[in-house]
Amino acid sequence: MSERSPTAPPAAVPYVYPLDDFYARAGLPLPAIERIQGPEMPEPYRSLLVHENDMTPTLEGFHKSEIHLRTLSSEQRGDFYFREVALQLIGTERPVEFGANKVSLVLFPFKARQLILEERLPLGRILKECQIAHSTVAKAFFRVQPDGLIKEVLGITQATLLYGRKATILDSQKRPLSEIVEILPPL
Repeated sequence: MSERSPTAPPAAVPYVYPLDDFYARAGLPLPAIERIQGPEMPEPYRSLLVHENDMTPTLEGFHKSEIHLRTLSSEQRGDFYFREVALQLIGTERPVEFGANKVSLVLFPFKARQLILEERLPLGRILKECQIAHSTVAKAFFRVQPDGLIKEVLGITQATLLYGRKATILDSQKRPLSEIVEILPPL
């Protein structure tokens, strides 16, 4: 991992926010990321990313296994909670997603806020268990050349292109519960 240059801070990339925020705060340059259209994404990534559904049940269905959360870093800033995570299969611990999200804590009921801050369950499971009415809107799709951090988190040993999306989870009043970036490992 490289150190941040004082003359060239990492550039913000809106379609990968809040991932770009984590990289900037760590003083790391973003990996090479290219925005693409959904139909450009190869299968099975297209089926897993190009939709308006929550990723937790989508990945659990694909992998036929429940998922738990491994928090890599987290921070609360006022009413917002930021976390960088890996979603892992229960039992094998195989990572099935690298992600970053910004959660608006004030929009969640108390029990859901507690579960979010406990950092054990994926947000999709919390939304389901707490019966929170919501919708998911996919905002952007991209391909990424993984850097050292992403390779380490996803257990990748060779060069490969990965695919991801930026999505917003909205409450029933269309307020953003969470902004999330989701990157899948090689499948």
